[in-house]
Amino acid sequence: MIVDDDADLTITFKAVIEDSNNDARKRIEVHTANNPAVALSEFKPNFYDLLLVDINMPYMNGFEFCEKILAIDINVRICFMSTIEINREALREIYPALSLGCFVRKPVTIDYLLKWIRSELD
Repeated sequence: MIVDDDADLTITFKAVIEDSNNDARKRIEVHTANNPAVALSEFKPNFYDLLLVDINMPYMNGFEFCEKILAIDINVRICFMSTIEINREALREIYPALSLGCFVRKPVTIDYLLKWIRSELD
């Protein structure tokens, strides 16, 4: 699932990722949401393998969204996306329950995104 308030980005990422499905055994299905509150209401526990979540969104930032998601499904893998540099130490103090291991810096090349997603899902 991709959660980002930029509709152009979610449409593009979804199209590129699903178009890369040349191996039926490793087919990736992409769900998108442009509002974290909508994504939260549509989230199904034990359904998603990976979430790509923008940090800076209206209504609820990516970290707040992920805290709520992890209360529903502790096993889902989460990767944060942002155009800004992230101070992980400061974030650990604010969001101690979140795993802050995965960040993708936007803009990201399609090749990098596809390789990264495949490696995360393998």
